[in-house]
Amino acid sequence: MKHAVKGIIPILLAAAICGCSNNTATSSGVNNSLPRESSSSLSNTESTDCKSSIGNAVADGTTTSSAESGNTAESGDIIEQEILLSPKTFPKDLAEIPHKYFNAAQEQGTLVDLNYTTYESFSYEEKTQVLQKHAVVYLPYGYNEQEKYNVFYLMHGGWSNETTTLGTPEAPSIMKNVLDNAISEGKIPPLIVVCPTYNNTSGEDSANYSFALQLTRNYHNELINDLIPAVEGKYSSYAESVSVEDLIDARDHRGFGGFSMGSVTTWRTFEYCLDYFRYFAPSSGSITTDGSYMDDIVRNSGYAWSDFFLVAMTGTEDFAASAFEQQIENMQNYDSFRYSDTEKDGNLTFRIKEGYSHNGTASMEYTYNALRWFWNTNQ
Repeated sequence: MKHAVKGIIPILLAAAICGCSNNTATSSGVNNSLPRESSSSLSNTESTDCKSSIGNAVADGTTTSSAESGNTAESGDIIEQEILLSPKTFPKDLAEIPHKYFNAAQEQGTLVDLNYTTYESFSYEEKTQVLQKHAVVYLPYGYNEQEKYNVFYLMHGGWSNETTTLGTPEAPSIMKNVLDNAISEGKIPPLIVVCPTYNNTSGEDSANYSFALQLTRNYHNELINDLIPAVEGKYSSYAESVSVEDLIDARDHRGFGGFSMGSVTTWRTFEYCLDYFRYFAPSSGSITTDGSYMDDIVRNSGYAWSDFFLVAMTGTEDFAASAFEQQIENMQNYDSFRYSDTEKDGNLTFRIKEGYSHNGTASMEYTYNALRWFWNTNQ
């Protein structure tokens, strides 16, 4: 049994950006090769303040800790994972969300408020300042405590909070309709989706770019110690209990994703929480262009290449695409990352959508495509 890797403290300037909310649908093609450097243009739905903060990440620190033991590709688990946890191949073309999915579904899931206790981010280890925080949890239509559900943790971007993506129980968003319709039609398997926040003592924290970067780096403490136990201790997941051992045992049935600053949080979750997650869906937000930094994360974790899978997505007109693409390209120079559209042969796949920029349309579509693949045995 592996134990959570602690103390990996990189000194890093992350290349990250804000999250935007725009629920209009567009139609474009998708380029599946490692693409050219994309345009820096912004659509009128995007923040110019956000764009001005972007630059390539520079990693000038090294990771130092290691895990006690690691899985091997010969463990035999990958056969079960290929059959039970996801389809064999990630689709070549990203699917656009059907326009009808933006309307309320006949079979509707439920949004619920989850309140839990955590601690102020920068003094977390001392636990001197208690915080009461809130997450929005999506339960699929027909949710049954007697069944087990995969859990996807979906983080918002900058200038946002835990209600931005799915809305609230009183005022659901269009993305909630998308989940309802996609699950009803069998495009996405029934699952629990959790929308938390890295905001700390103020709901305005995500509007401060440099401060938000620090919070995303610290967020793993709250995630594994407070949020995951609160969610999976209350709702029916694959974790037999909220003990560290049982939560780690259920990692194959847990994913994390996000767009923009939510993508930065996803990379940090990958960095600090491989014990707890198998699947990751970062989109349009990078933390480094140094492939060796990412390679060290895997090597120090004690996990093998077959123990995780990354689905990365961005758009050709996204101002964050250049650094994001460079991170993905440079990761492929190391054995820890094997580019493939199947879990049998690799752990990293990448799509860039022609014409897509940094907005809510892209964010929704990337999430939709990731969830069509994670744990879906019907495709």
